[in-house]
Amino acid sequence: MISKTALLSVLAAGVSAQQVGTLTTETHPAMPIQSCSAAGSCSSLSTTVTLDANWRWLHTTTGYDNCYTGNTWNTTLCPDGATCAANCALDGADYSSTYGVTASGGALTLKFVTQGSYSTNIGSRLYLMASESKYQMFKLLNKEFTFDVDVSKLPCGLNGALYLIEMDEDGGMAKYSTNKAGAKYGTGYCDTQCPHDIKFINGEANSEGWEPSDNDVNAGTGTYGSCCNEMDIWEANSISAAYTPHVCSVDGQVRCSGTDCGDGDERYEGVCDKDGCDFNSYRMGDQSFYGPSMTVDTTKKFTVVTQFVTDDGTDSGTLSEIRRLYVQDGTVIKNSVTKVDGITETDSITDAFCNEQKTAFGDTNSFENLGGMAAMGGAIGRGMVLALSVWDDHAVNMLWLDSSYPTDKDPSTPGVARGTCPTDSGVPTDVEANSPDSQVIYSNIKFGAIDSTYAAS
Repeated sequence: MISKTALLSVLAAGVSAQQVGTLTTETHPAMPIQSCSAAGSCSSLSTTVTLDANWRWLHTTTGYDNCYTGNTWNTTLCPDGATCAANCALDGADYSSTYGVTASGGALTLKFVTQGSYSTNIGSRLYLMASESKYQMFKLLNKEFTFDVDVSKLPCGLNGALYLIEMDEDGGMAKYSTNKAGAKYGTGYCDTQCPHDIKFINGEANSEGWEPSDNDVNAGTGTYGSCCNEMDIWEANSISAAYTPHVCSVDGQVRCSGTDCGDGDERYEGVCDKDGCDFNSYRMGDQSFYGPSMTVDTTKKFTVVTQFVTDDGTDSGTLSEIRRLYVQDGTVIKNSVTKVDGITETDSITDAFCNEQKTAFGDTNSFENLGGMAAMGGAIGRGMVLALSVWDDHAVNMLWLDSSYPTDKDPSTPGVARGTCPTDSGVPTDVEANSPDSQVIYSNIKFGAIDSTYAAS
């Protein structure tokens, strides 16, 4: 999986911070979800969402001067990470006008390109909040997670991603005295890509060794990365979809440097499994299951159900299987079945499936090497934060999701074809110019006992 931290705002000062600004009031949009019992009875939780700190305005605590402009740091305000955290404040967000985020009746709409009065914003990433200062923590062993999604306006090259990450419940506020903003302002992001574009990690600016991006005027990378376990419940557009567990050899959010980050040629030497064990119906051999007017028809809304099954059927058991179901037009749709030589026919993710898949596709099995399903279950049992996003891919144009990748291999090679998008699609400048009205809508989130959150009509 390619890092979702390619999600970037093109706001002149769209970055994260640790102090709290007072220029814009932070008001979290309401997004209630439901908790369901084994009997199928559900109760509502008064949850909200907050915008990731990487998108927010970062300015001096004493005025309006930007601490980060374009893709470079203000070296006067930020001569080092700790001083920068003391000098710079993270402010509230105008969710609708600036970031294209609207919430209504348990539905969250994320627009891809939003033209504001003074700037243009690209994509967004938000987190579900249990309170004003704490993220909603999901512990889903022996449970299921369900949501409705509309991807009809997500073309090739875009990704509407809904996923779990092992962030700190308070965004790292208690751990690091320099972090005054905490979860309320969307701090503490991490994932298995150990992203280096996070502007503040562990309460300090990631300005050391900062290198501006060559292909995005608002991007850059610092010396450090931010790593943690990740469960990609949903990565999709209207053409392709995948769900993917990724694991790390470390628990919780950890700042990495050097080999531990797994950058470049050291991809399989880091503390996290960047590839994961994905189930993409197209890649697994069923090319008529997901897409416009297919079995799961992406021209209209549908329900996605993900079940986290344990070996002994208890909440304290070991994760053994991750199942997928869909519901559309009142009909429950079983997941597609694998049709790949060397992979036993199956419609779910298990250690056996992952091992066979890696062998059949000739991929490095870092998922097994770093603990496999048991490691994923450990993170799910400890509790994870829900992220909801829409993004384009400045690294490889989202080809890993919806096209043929790697592009230097014959598409007929097992595992290479992942969708019908052309290999020249997904270029961010093209997608941003030609599909600015793209959007994804997430709604009707539920979690609870297995088979309690959905029903056929």
